[in-house]
Amino acid sequence: MNITRSTPVWLFDLDNTLHNASHAIFPSIMAGMNAYLARLLGDGVTPASEELVNATRTMYWQRYGATTLGVVKHHGVKATHFLDETHRFDDLNAMIRAERGLRQLLRRLPGRKILLTNAPHRYSSQVLRHLGLQRHFQHHIAVEAMTVHRHMRPKPSKLMLRKLMRRHQLTPRRCILVEDTLANLRSARELGMRTAWVTQYLTIGDTAGLAHPQKRLIRPAYVDVKVKSVRNLPSRLHQLR
Repeated sequence: MNITRSTPVWLFDLDNTLHNASHAIFPSIMAGMNAYLARLLGDGVTPASEELVNATRTMYWQRYGATTLGVVKHHGVKATHFLDETHRFDDLNAMIRAERGLRQLLRRLPGRKILLTNAPHRYSSQVLRHLGLQRHFQHHIAVEAMTVHRHMRPKPSKLMLRKLMRRHQLTPRRCILVEDTLANLRSARELGMRTAWVTQYLTIGDTAGLAHPQKRLIRPAYVDVKVKSVRNLPSRLHQLR
């Protein structure tokens, strides 16, 4: 493939973009987060109430964009410990649901592909291996690598996105962010990237703290293309150039 300066660089999200995390994975992560926060917010003997746990998780997500950041900032917990404890699965491969043809899709799209996920590396690597997609991404950037001045800055952090572009010698106009989460797409668009919103796995009104609540699936102005599935991207490529 002839790579030029005008060839796009695709930044793909993972959960609820390349596979259906809402089916079983997100509920499992949610249960892990709730159990962790209940212990953390309890008195050492009795776990915190469900109401306190839900309110705290939602507050951290809304304030920091990730529950992990709130736990680190307010409780001195190491991010790696929280992520490891909340991303444990009895049989992850059995929980993964995805469309067929994803490998063919990635081959058809011109340009480089980078995986950019707020999920931890161990988990996202296992999902990629199960889907057979790992060799189609030039880089795999998981949440542990999203740091700015030694502080974790996951999506939708503009500081992190700017650092990513500097490190990989990219310009915003070459980048296309493919995502299910509107807040992340908004940040990318404000930096000058193009944006594709994937909607098929979204849960309307979800306030779980694993995805920003989206009451209605109306395309905002900062979204260039709204698609049900990533498999629709080749037919919409002309709108992303």
